Amino acid sequence: MEKKEWYLEYEIQKNRPGLLGDISSLLGMLSINIVTINGVDEGRRGMLLLARSDEQIVRLELILRTMDTIQMTKLREPKLRDRMAVRHGRYIQRDADDKKTFRFIRDELGLLVDFMAELYKQDGHKLIGIRGLPRVGKTESIVAASVCANKKWLFVSSTLLKQTVRDKLIEDEYNENNLFIIDGVVSTRRASEKHWQLVREIMRMPSIKVIEHPDIFVENSEYTIEDFDYIIELRHDPDEEITYELMHKNTMFSGSDFGDFGEFEF
Repeated sequence: MEKKEWYLEYEIQKNRPGLLGDISSLLGMLSINIVTINGVDEGRRGMLLLARSDEQIVRLELILRTMDTIQMTKLREPKLRDRMAVRHGRYIQRDADDKKTFRFIRDELGLLVDFMAELYKQDGHKLIGIRGLPRVGKTESIVAASVCANKKWLFVSSTLLKQTVRDKLIEDEYNENNLFIIDGVVSTRRASEKHWQLVREIMRMPSIKVIEHPDIFVENSEYTIEDFDYIIELRHDPDEEITYELMHKNTMFSGSDFGDFGEFEF
């Protein structure tokens, strides 16, 4: 039988020498392999496990619930957030009320790029919106994640280097594996009807679309926030307010959000 991955997370109740060794020995006796282990929060550890059968996991759960040194918090098939937590040693922050909204700060660009790259690798249509003030790192993160996911990116509208507003694609750009990037401000303030015809055509394609400033995009189109699969918020610091007042006053940005690519190795 093919082995199956599981995610185990537990909170340490009594931290003593040899605790991790005890858990590792238990997993070994049950013939469950540890793929990755890391601290995922203060006082918590996360593990990616490989098991041959669900019965092994049931037995593991029963034993873990009898231990007074730890409290098991999760034992499930791993979600993307679980994989990111083990890989980076911390959980991605998610909105408590809107489960499709994920929050990052500028210091977490590496985590953000890894998260978006994993989304890009998934097959089929996916609509991703990214909120953030100018020059916080939105465009650099989108492009860096494209490189990590081995995806070709195409700017449909953008303020990168110079303003881009496209109203057609060439033949080889009509590729479902391409990633299409749309700037909601540029498309709604500077675009023609031909551009919007192209946007609608792209939106119907079973491909990845990333829209910067999704709130302004939906204000001026037939699309809604509910159409988005993921909303990403990027701030300089956790308390920064993302406001569109400046964008409403100015119909065009000078410069772009494109930052220093020296932070990433492609």
